[in-house]
Amino acid sequence: MSAETDAVSTSAYSSPAKSLGDPGITPLSPSHIVKDSDADDAVEQLFLVVVAIDFGTTSSGYAYSFTKEPECIHVMRRWEGGDPGVSNQKTPTTILLTPERKFHSFGYAARDYYHDLDPSESKHWLYFEKFKMKLHTSGNLTMETDLTAANGKKVKALEIFAYALQFFKEQALKELSDQGGSDFENTEVRWVITVPAIWKQPAKQFMRQAAYKAGMASPENPEQLIIALEPEAASIYCRKLRLHQMIDLSSRAPVNGYSPSDTIGTGFTQGKEHVRRNRQSRTFMVENVIGEIWSELEEGDRYIVVDSGGGTVDMTVHQIRLPEGHLKELYKATGGPYGSLGVDYEFEKLLCKIFGEDFIEQFKIKRPAAWVDLMIAFESRKRAAAPDRTNPLNITLPFSFIDYYKKFRGHSVEHALRKSNVDFVKWSSQGMLRMSPDAMNALFKPTIDQIIQHLSEVFDKPEVTNVKFLFLVGGFAESPLLQQAVQSAFGSRCRVIIPQDVGLTILKGAVLFGLDPAVIKVRRSPLTYGVGVLNRFVEGKHPPEKLLVKDGTRWCTDVFDKFISADQSVALGETVTRSYTPAKPSQLVIVINIYSSEQDNVSFITEPGVKKCGTLRLDLTGTDASVPSRREIKTLMQFGDTEIKAMAVDVATSKSVKMVTIPSPAVLHNNG
Repeated sequence: MSAETDAVSTSAYSSPAKSLGDPGITPLSPSHIVKDSDADDAVEQLFLVVVAIDFGTTSSGYAYSFTKEPECIHVMRRWEGGDPGVSNQKTPTTILLTPERKFHSFGYAARDYYHDLDPSESKHWLYFEKFKMKLHTSGNLTMETDLTAANGKKVKALEIFAYALQFFKEQALKELSDQGGSDFENTEVRWVITVPAIWKQPAKQFMRQAAYKAGMASPENPEQLIIALEPEAASIYCRKLRLHQMIDLSSRAPVNGYSPSDTIGTGFTQGKEHVRRNRQSRTFMVENVIGEIWSELEEGDRYIVVDSGGGTVDMTVHQIRLPEGHLKELYKATGGPYGSLGVDYEFEKLLCKIFGEDFIEQFKIKRPAAWVDLMIAFESRKRAAAPDRTNPLNITLPFSFIDYYKKFRGHSVEHALRKSNVDFVKWSSQGMLRMSPDAMNALFKPTIDQIIQHLSEVFDKPEVTNVKFLFLVGGFAESPLLQQAVQSAFGSRCRVIIPQDVGLTILKGAVLFGLDPAVIKVRRSPLTYGVGVLNRFVEGKHPPEKLLVKDGTRWCTDVFDKFISADQSVALGETVTRSYTPAKPSQLVIVINIYSSEQDNVSFITEPGVKKCGTLRLDLTGTDASVPSRREIKTLMQFGDTEIKAMAVDVATSKSVKMVTIPSPAVLHNNG
């Protein structure tokens, strides 16, 4: 029996309390905050290994570390397949389902199998790529959200993500079992899944549900899974860097004996050599010391981590808190969908300009595997783009593209290029699109401009003054064009640093986070959280349509009683407590609805943008009748690593109910 129905964003509707005739709860005490960071230590389980999964927009991978030797981080086994010119410690985020919608394969295997199918067959198979962007772009993500396969058929997003996570779970457990010589159980693993910091809360909850569906953890054992934020994971790893593990783009000091003028050039060749040598070894030693770069940072120093991946770019500003070097988040993670996929979209736009949008749309539907091939050819050329490049980049057009175009238009691809007025793209006699370096750089420009623009806005914020370092991480950070743009825009303000194995930074940081989740101590709350209550009605202060008269008492309904505001600093493990009492003493089922909003100033749960994100239902039937007439119900919210736990306790009988991870749908545990 809920005292409120779900928040409806119109104030014109009749008060839910009137329609239900259920008085709900009313505040009993002034608010107070209890620091309770030890509360969780008791439930820490002993996991043998931490496995982190970096589920990227374009590529994915996992890494792990045994809790007994945390200084060794192992990156997953070499994958089958792989493309020329693309390093494959990770595998593409692509998934293939059979015509019966059963899981078939993931990564290179999915892509190659799909590609080899006959077109008459392939149209029945369901192939998905880069599907993670959907989570970022759909603000109203639910367990029902659909994803569209290359052949136009729809499948529930939750199913696809669960299949992908299950694939990684099985791969990792198999590798651990092979390595240890005996079967590794899922219960011995703590899983860490990374998500972009700019994802909305429902997307994180969605990831958790998908992981439960994949059997990684369960609502009864939520601690087995940590959802980590990508830039924070990167930041944890950057703290451990030694000088030989990174490339300093700034022209402030010679690095490793190289003078600034040749740092960029030589730094990269050196870096590439180093990475090439390291490719053979999949184990990375993380020395249990603070890296040299870090030792230059003093209490209160600030640095920014820019995590640029395939789909999104995230930025976080951290400040050091000594002595133990904990991080304090100064600036709430922001960013946007300006990942390297933006460059792919520009390439697609260019193709539409040359060959016509109608043809490209048809080609994608009729020859999906050939389209995938074309994008792979583009991907490896994209990685060859550099600021000082002078020779053209050749992109092979699949035979079926040339063939289908002739059928579709009645003239040749060569003819289309001549006619298109796109002067910097030519046709080469070997059947390739020949792009001048300027043409390639132009494809990068819109995306890079957006990143620089966003970074400039971040740098102008008062809390971002005096930033000492800018760490550029993520897959897109490997692009020399992006490196140069960031260096020339911000090199005078701070030192721009790129970890050597930049594409694996997040993965390794996520493993470190799983080994020690308390490393980030303070973060900014992404939303305002509170509960719906009744308050005594005050004439002139409360709107008349909220008045409810019950047993002679005048109540104001739908009041949003705030626990924490958006952007407020919260220490990890900090608990905010409020006390309530049933508005009607005889009430035996107490329902506390928890709401969130992106706005700071929320007065009523019926305001636009207020979402219900959980319910605590405390059933007090069967408890002793001699309880005090004003029963105290304590409600606690504990702000955890990337999620929130809520709990309600009846003080007189100690009966309690708990809930983990506030974003809907709530997972309820009855411990009554």
